[in-house]
Parts: sequence; structure tokens; C-alpha cells
Amino acid sequence: MDPVRNPYAPGAGQRPPELAGRDREISQFEVVLERVARARPERSMVLTGLRGVGKTVLLNTFRSMALQRLWGTGKLEARPDQSIRRPVASALHMAVRELAPRHRAPDRIDDFLGVLKAFALRDPNAPKGAAAGLQFGIDVPAARGRADSGDLEVDLTELFTDAASVAADLGVGIALFVDEMQDVPAPDVSALCAACHELSQIGGPLIVVGAGLPHLPSVLSASKSYSERLFRYARIDRLDRDAADQALLAPAEREDVYFKQDALDALYAAADGYPYFVQAYGKVTWDVAAASPIAAADVAVAAPEAEGELAVGFFGSRYERATPAEREYMRAMAAIGDEPVPTANVADELGRKPSSLSPARDGLIKKGLIYSSERGLIAFTVPHFGKFLRNQPG
Repeated sequence: MDPVRNPYAPGAGQRPPELAGRDREISQFEVVLERVARARPERSMVLTGLRGVGKTVLLNTFRSMALQRLWGTGKLEARPDQSIRRPVASALHMAVRELAPRHRAPDRIDDFLGVLKAFALRDPNAPKGAAAGLQFGIDVPAARGRADSGDLEVDLTELFTDAASVAADLGVGIALFVDEMQDVPAPDVSALCAACHELSQIGGPLIVVGAGLPHLPSVLSASKSYSERLFRYARIDRLDRDAADQALLAPAEREDVYFKQDALDALYAAADGYPYFVQAYGKVTWDVAAASPIAAADVAVAAPEAEGELAVGFFGSRYERATPAEREYMRAMAAIGDEPVPTANVADELGRKPSSLSPARDGLIKKGLIYSSERGLIAFTVPHFGKFLRNQPG
């Protein structure tokens, strides 16, 4: 069939043509937006799940929902060993710029920008003097005595409070979206939780919406014990059969293309309900099919090509980031099985002492290739990664 008309879109954070199976999360966020707008107490929100389940897509969808309500929004992607001070400053600058044209008091905006500039300048890696203002596009003087103490917890709380006050002037809110939230350094996680806690107590219309790997709740809990009550957690998992079928059928039907039942059966077996895989197999199957309706035979022809593309772009690119020692560790995990495995079993598989494997394990966790599902257990962050490794030669 015509590849130009192919509706499927496998890509990092790329919204699929049909966002199936996420109605519950979208409804939850609608409630959050409405309650915050009405000055009702509400928790910020955290999405967790494996890679490829659509967390970033959902985060972007939430941002669009906030924008439709005329909120100010900003987004950042956390990185290991990088303070969130400058990324948060950039994200809030973007959010307030969205609100500024509708604000009737330009002085209020300038006052906040002065505080924002002071906050950003406290980053030890920030450029000095005029260069900092140029970098953020802020040409007002930095404020003094507000969000500039150098203590991130104090500064972030004051910055969030001032940003929320600007939004409250307009009867709207500000939403700060944080992707890869598990990579926020531990001291910064603590500061972020403390700032959110303060806002929840004063009812400020600013929320943080985070997305991260399955162990993110434990990362937050380790920083502040009250984080379990501070956030509304939503676990994003694979699609059930009906939702996976809908993700394939709805875009195809808009192009007057249909699937036979055996094709849908074969595609669900191959993709296992993971949204990224649904798009990847759907795209290749469309391209190899001669005509509608698409049949199981088309899926059989497409599957090896789809698997090859996943092996290079989805699995292989991650595998290449690992060192030889880390790859050996992952192969041992894969040999044991696909469920979370005890670290002691990995050591037994390799005939090594557990302590000698700590650098490899910690390196893989830092690179986001594995995570600790609970104490003493580890698992892959990428679905079907064990199967991929078992299929590799050597």
C-alpha cells in the first residue's frame, strides 16, 4: 500500500495517530486542572513505566490540555548529575512568557523575571553578568533577597510561590513538566518535593507533572517521606487487547484500510501491547501489504523487518551505550529470565562476587538501562530487552 499514507508513527515521544487506552490518565489530569483552577487542594502528578509505553507522549498531551485552558507551561528533561536550577528557570521563563501578554500589570511580570534571573544566576555553571540575562532573554535587573540564597530548597520554594502568584492574577495555573524525573539528582529531588509541599499547603496554582521509570516513586520517597502523599501516581503499562486493536484500526479506517482478525491477532502477539511496538509493527505491516484488508500473511512478512529495525534503533542503540562489563552483566540478567532477578543470581551466573559487580550494576542504573524494582532485585527498563540479548550471537 501507499507508504505516504501510512498513518503509524514509531518515534521517541511522538504522538501516535490514535492515543488509545489512556482515557483514565487523561480524565485524572482533567480533574487536576479543574481543581487547581478552582483553588481546590490537589496533588501534583507522576507517571511511571517502562520505556516505550508512552510516558512522554502522555506528558505532552497533558501539556496541550493545560495550554488549552490558557495555563502557562514549561517542560524540561532531567539529566544525571545536572542540577535542575537552570532547566527549571528556562521552563518557568517559558511558562510566564505565555502568560505575560494577558497580564494587565507589566511590572508584576518584570518583578518575577527579576526573581527568575536571580534564581538562575545562583547556578555555579551559569554565565556571569550580562551573558546570563542574554541567555535567558531577560533584560531586567536580577532581584535581591528572593530565590537567590543558594539553597535550592529555599530558592525553588520562593520561585514557585512567585510564579504561582503571577498565574493566580489571571485565574489560571502553571504546569511544569519534568521528563526522565528519576535522573534528577537526589538533593534536587528533595528541594523539588519541598517546594511542591509548600505550594500544596498555600494552595498556589502551580503543579509539577513528572514522568520516569518504575522506580521513580522510591526515588521520591527516599528524598522526602511525605512524597507518597504529595503526588498522584499513575503507572503507565502496556495496552490491553482492545486498546491495542484500536490504536491500529482507527488510523487505518481513516484511510479506508482494514485488518482481518488474524492480522490483529498476529500483531498483538508480536507487539505484546507495548505502544511503541504497536506503532513499529503497524508501520512495517502497512508498507509490505499489497492491499486492504491486511492479513496475517502480511504480518508474517513484515515481522522480521520490524524486528530488525527495533534491534538497531530501539534495542541496539541502548546496548551500544554500555561498557563491555555492563553488557556482560545484562547478558547474565537475560540468561536468567525476563522477570526482575536477584542481584545475587546475576553474580552466580557470572561466577563472581556481588560486590565486584557493583560498578557495572550502578553504571547500568545511571544510564537508565536497568532499575531496582525493589531491594535486591533488578530489571530491564526496556520491554523485551532480555529477548533481544538472548537472540544476539555470542
